[in-house]
Amino acid sequence: MARLIYSYLASLDGYVADEKGKFDWAMPDEEVHEYVNELERSIGTYLFGRRMYETMVGWETDPSIAAQSPAAAAYAEIWKGADKIVYSGTLDKIITKRTRIDRTFDPVAVTQLKKEAIKDISIGGATLAAAALKSKLVDEINLFIVPYVAGGGLRMFPERTAIKLDLLEDRRFKNGMSYFRYAVIAT
Repeated sequence: MARLIYSYLASLDGYVADEKGKFDWAMPDEEVHEYVNELERSIGTYLFGRRMYETMVGWETDPSIAAQSPAAAAYAEIWKGADKIVYSGTLDKIITKRTRIDRTFDPVAVTQLKKEAIKDISIGGATLAAAALKSKLVDEINLFIVPYVAGGGLRMFPERTAIKLDLLEDRRFKNGMSYFRYAVIAT
């Protein structure tokens, strides 16, 4: 069975975007980006909400993003090679390959996807991940902590949702970021 993995870069106080919706403070340097790439190579399918999908499409549609660095070029290939499911009731058109729209997040369908998938599944977007966490579908959390306090904005984890975790791996990077990989303990 494939794992459903929630990966994110978050501020020290647990936000993935600040109160203005900005997350430029979370941009990884080359060392972190190369590490992210190693993690992402195990992913066969990405699950996105509409906003996260719209943020990510540039990896396929804007060649200047991949041209920024060798790690960016490698990530663009990883992203293009994976299947993508976008959960949106408002998105009318897909502009990337290997992508489909599902109108609603269905925990039963995601459970079936996990059973059938050969490679792991990544869930992106804090709102969508909150639904998966509340449905107890997330198996692992890959958390990159940015040495920055956002002070408010979009939280990485849903409020009033307790999650028991087991630390599997941790790492510090030269730029001050820290990585924590956790298994989600069923409760």
